[in-house]
Amino acid sequence: MKRTFGGIAASLAGIACNVLLSAAKIAAGALCGLVSVTADGINNLSDCAGGLVSLVSFCIAEKPADRQHPFGHRRAEYIAAMLTGVLILFVAAELIRASAETIAAGQTALAAWPVYLILGISVAVKLGMFVFFRIHAKKLRSEALKASAVDSLSDCAATAAVLAGMGLAAAGIPADGWTGLIVALFIVWEGVKLLRDASSELLGRAPSAELTRALGAVILSYGQVLGFHDLHIFTYGHGMAFATVHVEMDAKIPALEAHSVLDAMEHTAAEQTGVALTTHLDPIDLEDGAAGELKAALTEAAQRVAGGIVLHDFRIVRGAKTKVIFEAGVPYDCKLKDEAVLAALEELVISAGDYTPVITVDRE
Repeated sequence: MKRTFGGIAASLAGIACNVLLSAAKIAAGALCGLVSVTADGINNLSDCAGGLVSLVSFCIAEKPADRQHPFGHRRAEYIAAMLTGVLILFVAAELIRASAETIAAGQTALAAWPVYLILGISVAVKLGMFVFFRIHAKKLRSEALKASAVDSLSDCAATAAVLAGMGLAAAGIPADGWTGLIVALFIVWEGVKLLRDASSELLGRAPSAELTRALGAVILSYGQVLGFHDLHIFTYGHGMAFATVHVEMDAKIPALEAHSVLDAMEHTAAEQTGVALTTHLDPIDLEDGAAGELKAALTEAAQRVAGGIVLHDFRIVRGAKTKVIFEAGVPYDCKLKDEAVLAALEELVISAGDYTPVITVDRE
């Protein structure tokens, strides 16, 4: 709840500042006949809508899990960030249109000193809002507030460009349109970046190396663990992360003892990393020397197929047909298709002896 109140307070502060700045700029632009200043005021007005989106997202994000959303609602913040990005692009498009019209008309805007004062105060306020949102975005780990910080910096640059353009106009140089166009293109870049980052989170961005190392350290801290693989981490917004992993242990360890180790591991992972970890036991027969030798030989041969391939869950099932069963972890940057990798590995197994290969290829 502390995070929710912090996010709501930050959003309300941003909305209040934008309302005041927007009213002052639109009034000044209308009284002096300055289209660029009025447009800048409308830009701040659109920020109020972005603030409202952030405000609503914080309220939605803290809703508890339900039947339709068993992992909670915290990804609502990513949606809010995307909506803010769309608003930024909309404003940028309007600024590009207005700038093009000003350039075509060759207009030279002249402003009274109160307008310069309002715009100067606006730059200072927007810089303060950028710092304010940036601090709270890091503190609360909020994508919505991060988007607001970027938007505030874009507004600061836009207002500064309007000021510069009016200064040049006072010197007889019609620069309003060109400076507006440059700022609009900058805003487009920031909007696209916001959309890209937020959409990446929604699609399922790879976990941070720091979190992966932390979970790996927890798993390997237990002496009975021989190794682990297939560590998959899923995030559903701030503070809502799940992971699954295959843990290798000696097959001679009793089932109850192995279960106790894995159960303790899951509790430790939750306490130290905040991740809800689910473990799967992979028993390793350390006394099967033939399986160990064959795995080593096939691992070495697999590197000639594609560098970085690792073999998991390796075992030999002896019977009327001796099966060699394992999972092949293939790096994401491997150019070969999974079917080609599978065919090559099956050929390696068959050439190693009278074996029937049972192989699963997985990208890691």
